Amino acid sequence: MKRKNFGNSFTFQNSRVFSIFGKVWYLFTCIGNDQLLVGIILFISFLGIGCTTTAQSTDTSFQQAIKNGALVNEGFNRCINFVNGWMKYRDPATGLIPRNLTDSKDYWNAWDAAADNYPFMVLTSSILMPDYFRGTAREMLKSERKLTSRIGHLPDTWSFSKQGFRNDIPDTSQVIFGSAEYMKDGLIPLTEWLGKSPWSDRMLEILDDLPQLVRVVKEVRGNWFGRSAVVEVNGDLLQVLSRMYWFTGKREYLDWAVEIADYYLNEERLPTNALDRLRIRDHGCEIISGLCEVYLAASYALPEKRMQWKPYIHRMLDRILEVGRNEEGLFYDEVNPQKGQVISPRLADNFGYTLNAYYFIYRLDSVPAYLDAVYKALGSLNDRYRNHDWEGGSQDGYADAIEGALNLFNRESFLSVQEWLDSEIRVLWNFQKPDGIIEGWHGDGNFARTTIMYCLWKTQGIVPQPWKPDLKLGAVMDHGQLKIAVSCESGWEGKLVFDFPRYRNNMHYPFDYPRINQFQQWFVPEKEKKYSVKREHDNKADLIKGAKLIKGLKLSVKPRETEILVITG
Repeated sequence: MKRKNFGNSFTFQNSRVFSIFGKVWYLFTCIGNDQLLVGIILFISFLGIGCTTTAQSTDTSFQQAIKNGALVNEGFNRCINFVNGWMKYRDPATGLIPRNLTDSKDYWNAWDAAADNYPFMVLTSSILMPDYFRGTAREMLKSERKLTSRIGHLPDTWSFSKQGFRNDIPDTSQVIFGSAEYMKDGLIPLTEWLGKSPWSDRMLEILDDLPQLVRVVKEVRGNWFGRSAVVEVNGDLLQVLSRMYWFTGKREYLDWAVEIADYYLNEERLPTNALDRLRIRDHGCEIISGLCEVYLAASYALPEKRMQWKPYIHRMLDRILEVGRNEEGLFYDEVNPQKGQVISPRLADNFGYTLNAYYFIYRLDSVPAYLDAVYKALGSLNDRYRNHDWEGGSQDGYADAIEGALNLFNRESFLSVQEWLDSEIRVLWNFQKPDGIIEGWHGDGNFARTTIMYCLWKTQGIVPQPWKPDLKLGAVMDHGQLKIAVSCESGWEGKLVFDFPRYRNNMHYPFDYPRINQFQQWFVPEKEKKYSVKREHDNKADLIKGAKLIKGLKLSVKPRETEILVITG
């Protein structure tokens, strides 16, 4: 909203204020002097209404911020209910949650309970439930680490009824698979959000002990893991190793990732050359993103490897575009890349995971077709894929589809994608039951992960401390201004904690490339820059350094009032 300032005494916000001024001035001319005081009071009252409510009622961005606050309130409360719902099913002896609430109530395992559910209880609590985060979340980690570490620090499945390992003899395939999934799906996202923490320590000790069993996975035995377990695990490791190279600065992690990449990036074993079944959805598509992430690392640290791998990376990505998409640009679940045949015509809910790789390879190598692939898929969502059944009726398909689209929308802001995201989050939320449980399996954690990502978009990365169940915090960017609306039926006093460049400060990445399980960055203040922070009710602006916003902007909100802030910098 543009404003014309007349000195420091008053700001005319729009023509409605002039209308009020004219009407009240006319009132003054019609009344006697003995009523002048009443007229002045009326004038001030009318003027107050014009200055405080007009901005909220006529500026669509303020209205959007208020709507966003209602969405955030619902989403965050749903995540808290998810945590509380699952806590009712903890094993009383260990404090661990079961794999699911049906046929697997008796055990905790690394590749499901630890990888997909528990971490997003931790994430939820780190934002909204500080007592749980400092207590229960850490106690569960200590218990898991103490009880399930079987080969060095590598985790194995723990039986509640036996109060011991489910398998009497270790199954190294299960240990390898569980370790890789726990790191990539669970501990990586926590590390990206929290930075160095007990959870990053747990990841690094697992990673450091894994070479006792394997460096390049060539076989995964058993019927637990599907037909693509080998490429899934290697893809997991490529992502973990590439990111842990940046996180720690340790060259040995990059060298290990290069070893795996060299295994695949050649004529003989390039996935699109060697595989007669290539999954472009989860439990298979990890190898695509993993190879591209180590290629990205090599682009900065090993330029000779980048040149060696470049034709193979492009050939793999080109072939997937040729044979792996429908006419709207979305990927099929599974194809035969050698023959160009579609094996599973169902559409992959994880389309965004794969398109992440296309996007950052486009940025690295300037391949227009890769950006076109992103645009084509995003452009089709709102018209063709509202309430699309991605995964046989499961909420997990909606969660993954929303998350992938949101990650790309963060870089390429299609209005139609925004509409689609707002539509599909409602579909996802409708899966939650009154007791907080979503579907009663480990995929319930994905509900919370995606909901938190969505809510962080609607706050532009701002986190309130503390959270209250009736707090509504929403924000929207409007022509370079951040507009924030905060209200609370019972009143609220606390801090608005702004985001910081986590990709750089926590992870030491060279840039914020799109990747699976990241939490997007929206409004990120620069530490040394000064920002104008204006509270609408008093029309006063303060200059505040970004560092103070990141530490937390103090705010008090009276019951049943809406506090409006505008931040410009």
